[in-house]
Amino acid sequence: MSDSWVQSLISAIAAVVAVVQPAAPLPPEGGQPPAQVRKAGDWVGSWATAVTEADKTGLSATGVANATLRQVTHLSVGGSSVRVRLSNRFGTRPLVVGRTTVVPRKTMPAATPNVEILQVLPITFRGKGAVTIPVGAEVMSDPLALPVAEDSDLVVSTYFPTATGPLTQHPAGYATAFSAYGEQTAGGGPQYRKVPGMARFVVSEVDVRGTARGALVLFGDSITDGAATPMDKNLRYPDQLADLLILRGVGALNAGIAGNRLLANAGNSGEAAIGRFERDVVRRTGVQGVVVLEGINDIRLTRGAISATQVIAAHRQLIARAHAAGLKAYGATLTPYWASPQYTVGGEIARQAVNHWIRTSGEYEGVVDFEAAVRDPKQPLRIMPGYDSGDHLHPNAAGFSAMARSFDLNLVG
Repeated sequence: MSDSWVQSLISAIAAVVAVVQPAAPLPPEGGQPPAQVRKAGDWVGSWATAVTEADKTGLSATGVANATLRQVTHLSVGGSSVRVRLSNRFGTRPLVVGRTTVVPRKTMPAATPNVEILQVLPITFRGKGAVTIPVGAEVMSDPLALPVAEDSDLVVSTYFPTATGPLTQHPAGYATAFSAYGEQTAGGGPQYRKVPGMARFVVSEVDVRGTARGALVLFGDSITDGAATPMDKNLRYPDQLADLLILRGVGALNAGIAGNRLLANAGNSGEAAIGRFERDVVRRTGVQGVVVLEGINDIRLTRGAISATQVIAAHRQLIARAHAAGLKAYGATLTPYWASPQYTVGGEIARQAVNHWIRTSGEYEGVVDFEAAVRDPKQPLRIMPGYDSGDHLHPNAAGFSAMARSFDLNLVG
């Protein structure tokens, strides 16, 4: 990169930034109560995933019948009781759940379905083991007195007695799911087989009741989702940040969806961020704040059709919605994508302008400078080679570690 080219880029960024003026705050959305001051013993989210519509092929498309799905959720904070949220948000028919069980697991690897059968416990929904979830709805289980440790696994097994139709899912869970024929929610594991792919199904949240002070939602796209991390290792940046947030008594909830955009619905890459924000952030249990890392897909996939001004306007909407709900909002700078297939000079100008606004506008309560954490000091437009997964867009596990370490824990108290 020549000095003259870089200087031209800087001048172009300055021209974009000059026209981005501070916006008047949006009025609060009606019916959204402010977050309350938390106290010990309140419920708080310990694990979550953002759900999408089914794929066109595979298990999410076909659904299951007379089968049990077993999935591993990796908790952040621990507690003395748990409850589980199941989702039929994108189902096409009422979802009949015959039985659901949970069991903590510490010693067995996440890539196997094996559990200690004597520790398996059923959960109920309004006192009953079975529940039917209407189309577009979610249900939260009754509380279950079950001690769970921080940074531990909770295995959730769900039996579907009748044909489900397409299943609400999270496509890129980077975790192995398992299935078994019939009602096997209390089975030890040999009955199960791996489900092809890396998706999660129906289970969307695990809450705990304990000493945690609240939860932080990590809201974003594939970089938050954990693209390019190894299966079942929990090395996404939200996982590695969760290990640090535990020191402050704060849960970490991953609301990333690979391919997600701020301004466009994208099928199994999720509804537009401005459309899903309330469900995936505001409604999460015990949430106190949100880190927003969104916009790079709008910039790169449209090859300049979406401007920095449009991306910033969408961020302002998210800030206003967070504030209306009494939440703190933290802006994360967009990481480099030079040399990736969709890179353009116009997109780079937009990315830099958005980052300048995040750092300098003061509209977010705090800045999480992920760009600074992973960029190459010798060539700042690219990800540092040691942090690059190989596609020049997504950091690898070491890059995610650098991102997690760059988070100022003082932001959460």
